[in-house]
Amino acid sequence: MLKRAIAALGLGLAMGLSLASPVLAADAPSEIKIGTLYASSGRYASISMPVHAGLKLWAEQKNAEGGVYVKAFDKKIPIKLVAYDDQSNTATASTLYNQLITQDKVDLFVADSGSVLTAPAVTIARDHKMFLFDQTGTGASFFSKDNPYIALMSDPVSTIWPKPIADFLTKDGPALGIKRVAILYSTNEFTGTQANALRKFIKEANAPIEIVYDQGIPTETTNYTVILNNIRAAKPDAVIHLGYAPNDIAFLRNVQDLGIKFPMLFSIYAGLETELLEKNVGAKGLEHVFTYVPPSEMAYPVNFGMNIADYRKAWDKKYPDGKIEFGFNSVAGYTTGLVIEKTLAEATSLDQMELRRAVFSLSGKLKTLDGTFALDEMGGQVGELTPLGQIALNDHGHIKFVAIYPHDVATGKPVYPRP
Repeated sequence: MLKRAIAALGLGLAMGLSLASPVLAADAPSEIKIGTLYASSGRYASISMPVHAGLKLWAEQKNAEGGVYVKAFDKKIPIKLVAYDDQSNTATASTLYNQLITQDKVDLFVADSGSVLTAPAVTIARDHKMFLFDQTGTGASFFSKDNPYIALMSDPVSTIWPKPIADFLTKDGPALGIKRVAILYSTNEFTGTQANALRKFIKEANAPIEIVYDQGIPTETTNYTVILNNIRAAKPDAVIHLGYAPNDIAFLRNVQDLGIKFPMLFSIYAGLETELLEKNVGAKGLEHVFTYVPPSEMAYPVNFGMNIADYRKAWDKKYPDGKIEFGFNSVAGYTTGLVIEKTLAEATSLDQMELRRAVFSLSGKLKTLDGTFALDEMGGQVGELTPLGQIALNDHGHIKFVAIYPHDVATGKPVYPRP
């Protein structure tokens, strides 16, 4: 009887311990598999490769330290990046996203860069009930109350990106002489959403600003000559061009070729991928262009991960040949890694909804070189905001950024009209 009582007590204690820490009792995996895609060629390679390179830098750095700490198993576990090349093709991306989930059985699911290549991942993640670490896909349609399987990691949703532009135009613009605005945008989730938001912000401001040209064009557009002549005929005081990096390159080249001097000219990737645009457009072609000031040009205070100066050193050491440009997207990939790292340190299991809970628990608390990580209830990023700035050249002809708006982060005054 005594032996039975002791055995029962031992069994009860064992069961109690098991119930108290069921995850820790499980066998830890030999690696944490993170599945993602990248585009080494095609229209989106210029934004995808820096993001992927930033994520790889983070993974290699963590593995050199023995892996990432995973709370679910109370130990460091190495990372395995399972990555495939979608070549900027959405059909290929769909096939490969499915492969990552159904064949590779990845633990964490990470989208390729940009809204176009993220779009198929959103649907696939939801169908398979996999939580999607959305790196830079900002399209408004990705985020809804009935889809808990997504959060945006490294840049704000498109619906709030252009707020600094609109505020500058409507609040500071009239005093500068800005009254007529032209909007040209590529018809994809990223820039189409920004155009809608910019239009909305301007109209809601009730300022003496008139939109005299408002046109959407295919993302594949490579020649802007006719379009530019039509814009010039509208006599705008400010031209806002919203497109991907190849669009900006073609647009700004055509502006130079035609000898057009719009009083104010904005383009997204003059700021986000400055090195790439300088190679293809030239420093003089970017001088006085308004753009977003990326985190690669801002020294945000951090409470986790490297600051921007240390990250730049690590980047240059890892990629010394300069073939992959340093800029916003290189910061974005590293930021995704940091969020994943903090998520694994917080989550009590690798269950997809527990990963979601862990990600959302970081909102408003995590401060990286990309700014403050903050999510709305649908997983849209509402932190990591990018101020409006203007590109200037220093005495040696090198590019520098002047933050213009909001005023509390401004480092200088706008040059208007553009000389």
